[in-house]
Amino acid sequence: MTTWHERFQEDDYLYGTEPNEFIEMMHAKLGLTGDALAIAEGEGRNAVHLAEQGMRVTAWDFAKSGLAKTEKLAQERKVSVFVAEVDLAQAEWPEGKWDEIICVFGHFPKEVQQKTFEGVRRALKPGGYFLMEVYSEEQLKFGTGGPKKESFLYRPEEVLAAFADFRLVHFFTGEVERNEGKMHKGLSHVIQLAAQKPIDE
Repeated sequence: MTTWHERFQEDDYLYGTEPNEFIEMMHAKLGLTGDALAIAEGEGRNAVHLAEQGMRVTAWDFAKSGLAKTEKLAQERKVSVFVAEVDLAQAEWPEGKWDEIICVFGHFPKEVQQKTFEGVRRALKPGGYFLMEVYSEEQLKFGTGGPKKESFLYRPEEVLAAFADFRLVHFFTGEVERNEGKMHKGLSHVIQLAAQKPIDE
C-alpha cells in the first residue's frame, strides 16, 4: 500500500498549489488575523495561502515529503510557514494557541476524527475559528476523490455535535465542483464548517 510520504515524493503537487475554494472564501469573509494552524496539510497549498494573507502559519502533517513540499512552495511564494511532523492519532494539542485552525480533506478513522475535534476545541483561542471542508459519506457514490472507506468519511451530525457550543458561522453539506490537482476532479459531496469558539466571560 502506498503511503502518503511516498505519494508526496512526486514532483507534481497532487492537489495543485492553489488554496481550497471554501477556505479561500471563508478566510477572506471573516477577515482573520494572527496565528493559524493547518492540520493534515499535505503539500501546503492552504498553509501557504494563509501566510500570503499575513497569518503566522504552522502546518502539521505526518508525511515528511509533504512538509518538504510545503516549505518549497512557501519559499517560491516568498512567505514563511513553520512545519511540524505530527500524527493526529498521537498529537498533543496546546491550550488556546491559535486564532484559526483549518482542515481540508483530512480523513482519518472515526476515533481519530473525534480526537482531532477535541484537540481543535482545546487549541483554539477563545473567539478563534475552525474552518473545515471534508468529504461526507455520500462521496463514495461520486468517486471524484477521497478515501474509499466509509469509516474515513464524515457525517454531518457528528460534525455539528462536536462543535455544538461554538457559534455556527457557516455549515453546508451537499454537492460542489472541485478541481484540485489530479486527485480531486469533478462533482463531489462535502461538508463545510466555519465555527467560532466561545469567548470567555
